[in-house]
Amino acid sequence: MARFNTLDDWLHWQESHHPKRINLGLERVEKIFKVLNPKKIQPLTIIVAGTNGKGSCIAFLESIYRAQGYNVGCYTSPHLLSYNERIKINRKPIADTQICQAFERIDAIRHDISLSYFEFGTLAALDIFWRSDLDIQLLEIGLGGRLDAVNIIDADVSIVTNISIDHIDWLGETREAIAYEKAGVFRQNIPAIIGDLDPPDALLSSALEKKAFPYCINKAYSFQKTEADWEWSCQTSQSCRYLSLPKPSLKGDHQYINASAALMAITALQDSLPITEKAIHQGLENTQIKGRFQLVTNHETHVLLDVAHNAHSVQVLFNHLQKTYPNKKIHAVFSMMKDKDIQSVIDIIKPTIKQWYISPLNSPRGASLTSIQNCLKKEDLKSVHTSFSKAFQSAKNNTNSNDLILVFGSFLIVSEYFLQSHNN
Repeated sequence: MARFNTLDDWLHWQESHHPKRINLGLERVEKIFKVLNPKKIQPLTIIVAGTNGKGSCIAFLESIYRAQGYNVGCYTSPHLLSYNERIKINRKPIADTQICQAFERIDAIRHDISLSYFEFGTLAALDIFWRSDLDIQLLEIGLGGRLDAVNIIDADVSIVTNISIDHIDWLGETREAIAYEKAGVFRQNIPAIIGDLDPPDALLSSALEKKAFPYCINKAYSFQKTEADWEWSCQTSQSCRYLSLPKPSLKGDHQYINASAALMAITALQDSLPITEKAIHQGLENTQIKGRFQLVTNHETHVLLDVAHNAHSVQVLFNHLQKTYPNKKIHAVFSMMKDKDIQSVIDIIKPTIKQWYISPLNSPRGASLTSIQNCLKKEDLKSVHTSFSKAFQSAKNNTNSNDLILVFGSFLIVSEYFLQSHNN
């Protein structure tokens, strides 16, 4: 008999079932998955790790493989509107029923093994995917790489998008330490694609120690932008070149780096899953992902949504604002997690912000309103609110049709925007 009948009940239980919200390590998850999938059946697999850009990289891969007609499974986190967004097949979120059935199978065999919320979700995604006759599965690392639950799977290609300072309590305080953790996804004799423009030594040395095949951007593969389009080439044994590629549909110069890493992965798997240049064009033009430089215009209100939540991603956001909205008055609806470097984020982006509207996060991990206030000068701070809806309404009341409202600082605050829009 199932423990619960609804997905919400399962998720609520999982949030309190395990004593630790984050509990890195593979032994428990690996033991359960061997029972779920004793024959070790799995489709071709690309695993994507990195500090920022993982979701965008997977979105490019998904869009291109779907344009070719392949059956594609995607596992990403966190979600913005509904949990089902984390597990998709052919760009469609999995139904509650399928996820609940996977949870039931996991619960029936775990016995006294305790699992975290993320571990339950990872096992459910892997269990659903191996039963679904996929051509390829695209798996996003949740935290780090070496000890992340996703890393129980041996990938056919691994990607590390970039290395920045984040999650220092679990991954270390330096880029070198963090790179070592991310490099845990590399495997012997398997392409290790590195999308960091200045990769730490630990990333390259780990790839070589594991006897992986490192493909670094601007060495093994590269891209060149022109005014109208861009081109991509690789100088590996699969040497190839694509000219006159359409600009990525995802906005921002950094998306060329993410798209380039995706093209290198596709090239590395070309013998197993052939992709035509037509599918690449279609995929680049049709890639979609919420909350990344996403502009929403409703009547005379212009809202830019971005999940940037650390110094590196906020620097990218700052550059985008300066380039794309140089003459706009920007009003920021803002909040962050308490384990993030809030002061650094504010210092990077504050030259572009006219006024700040502070909102709480609906999470025990959210920073206190006082701690955020302390990082801002009084003349910059417009108002502090007890809910997102009040903060956003205050921003709307103080803007005109020529202004821009920026919602950023966390996945959760962007999620609050979508939830409010959905309910309205």
